[in-house]
Amino acid sequence: MADSRMSLQPASPSVTLLEKRHYNKALRDLLRRIRDANSQLEITDEHIDDEVCPVQDSYTYLYTETDVSLPSHLISNSCSEPSFVMSGSAAIKQTKRKPQNTSLRSPNVFPSEVHDIYEELSEIYQKLQQERMSQQEYSLQLKRREQSLLEKEEMLLKHQATLSKIKDVEGIVHEKLRIMKAQYDVEVKQLSDALKEKIKENKRLKSSFDTLKEMNDTLKKQLNEVSEQNKKLESQARKVQSRLENLQRKQSFLTVQKSKEIAQIVQLPKPQNVEKKPVSIKPKGPGVSSAHPHSSVRHRLDQAVKVFNNIQVYKLVTILMDWLSESESNRGRDNSLPMDKLPTNYLQEKSAKVLPVIVEQFQWMPLVNSKLHYSFMRFSYWTLRQLDNRTQSTLTSTIRRLGEETFKGVIYHPGEESVLEDKPRSVAFFKSNNFPLRFISTLVILKTVTQVDYLAQALDSLCMDLKSDEGRSLFLEFQAVPVVVDLLHVSNRGLISSILDILLQLSMETRFLQPFLESCSTESFFCTCATLLKDSKIDVPILEKLSIVLQKLSKVRSNKKLFEIFSIPQVIQELQRTSNPEHAFLVINLNSILFHLGFAKTKALSPTGSGPSIMFFTLLSYFLVCRNKWYIM
Repeated sequence: MADSRMSLQPASPSVTLLEKRHYNKALRDLLRRIRDANSQLEITDEHIDDEVCPVQDSYTYLYTETDVSLPSHLISNSCSEPSFVMSGSAAIKQTKRKPQNTSLRSPNVFPSEVHDIYEELSEIYQKLQQERMSQQEYSLQLKRREQSLLEKEEMLLKHQATLSKIKDVEGIVHEKLRIMKAQYDVEVKQLSDALKEKIKENKRLKSSFDTLKEMNDTLKKQLNEVSEQNKKLESQARKVQSRLENLQRKQSFLTVQKSKEIAQIVQLPKPQNVEKKPVSIKPKGPGVSSAHPHSSVRHRLDQAVKVFNNIQVYKLVTILMDWLSESESNRGRDNSLPMDKLPTNYLQEKSAKVLPVIVEQFQWMPLVNSKLHYSFMRFSYWTLRQLDNRTQSTLTSTIRRLGEETFKGVIYHPGEESVLEDKPRSVAFFKSNNFPLRFISTLVILKTVTQVDYLAQALDSLCMDLKSDEGRSLFLEFQAVPVVVDLLHVSNRGLISSILDILLQLSMETRFLQPFLESCSTESFFCTCATLLKDSKIDVPILEKLSIVLQKLSKVRSNKKLFEIFSIPQVIQELQRTSNPEHAFLVINLNSILFHLGFAKTKALSPTGSGPSIMFFTLLSYFLVCRNKWYIM
């Protein structure tokens, strides 16, 4: 296409201009000859003038027309025309050169020659005009064709570019579709495999569940059967035990009767001092006679002596328990004692071994002097304090029994062979009139029992006992803050108010306030408080009580780090922002806590406003404590 365009383009315009110059030069030479002839021939002056003027005009017209409208590609389109023109121009050049000499040399120029030249030039001019018109039309056609071809070429190039882009995009799309299809196939295969595995696993689980269910049903049936058999065996064992005891009594009685050691019976100390009532002994066997009643009395006196000896042992054990309890209490206050050099699990292992023995001794407490009960319960309390959560989980039933025995008390029923007692004896720990015994029993119940009703009664009793200085002193002596804080969590919503009442009793301005605040300055206590503050379902009265305790703790500078560790100031600021303005007391307490921690606003830190505000906080805190005391009473 480019070659065809090159063949259709016109020739260079420099050739045409040269041609024009040759034509103009020939015409000027011709005009010069005519003028020379005019000066020489006077006869033909008018004729020559008439002929020369149109020739000059025609030549001038030819020059202007050729110069203006002659197409520039005339030579390139006609193969014969350039040679003709060039030959004519060469002839004109020759005639131009020659007439100058001939006009000067021989002035004989005839008008017929001029006329022939004029006709020849006219023919040339007409041919040139026709050629020019045809060339113009052909040039227009070529321009139109070239324009249309250019447009088609441009359109074709655009289409080709678009098609190439479409092909590229199509290739990319096909490649992406192929990749997506491959990924889809892989994912479908993976999902189908996973689904098959899940189905198999579900089938296995279902079969396992069915098997376990069948085994569970079988075990339930076996358990019921074993329970029934156990009940039967227990009843049989009781019968056998009673029968064995009867046989032992009978054997001992027969042995004493056969031995007839009357002298030993006479040497006995006066039994009348021991038992005031006459003892009537009924024989239980067919071969047993009543001739020797002193043998039965001897047997009973031996048992009484054993009980008395057991009491002496209890006295010794009581002294040891007091010793251990006091050393444990002192170790809790001073950590530099040598007991800290023992292994880590030493005390826990010993306590785990001692605790079941302690529980078994509850049944003998009614026979022991009441002065020993306090030492026994105090030793039980410190033993429980040594156990961690892992050890407590292994002794759950023992600990629960210890709490129930402490809460309900113990009743001792004497047997038929008892000489000294004929009435049952009981001992009360939690409901005792002895204040220290009741207090330590309450702490043991809080440490062991999980029933909510038992815990509620124990907390109420502890709150009443803390109204006195003796109760506060015992609370701090037994380090009971962790015992109470362990119950202060969200799951015990019904007990939170009672626990906070206990903490408020200890937060009053007394000589026990500073030791109480020191015992509360622990990470566990602040973690529990932060959990309660973050609870969205907590009631406003509980928040008010808790804010009083935190307000007291915020005055201790060393507690600022604990406040910041558990993000309590940020929680308090959020509560302050979202609290109802009607709860003025809560807002004031929160502001007081932030003030002591250094998170209050600048206005609140001014000397003029801090004194009255703190005094107002103190008065309101005292009012709330008094109000809580009225509620408790």
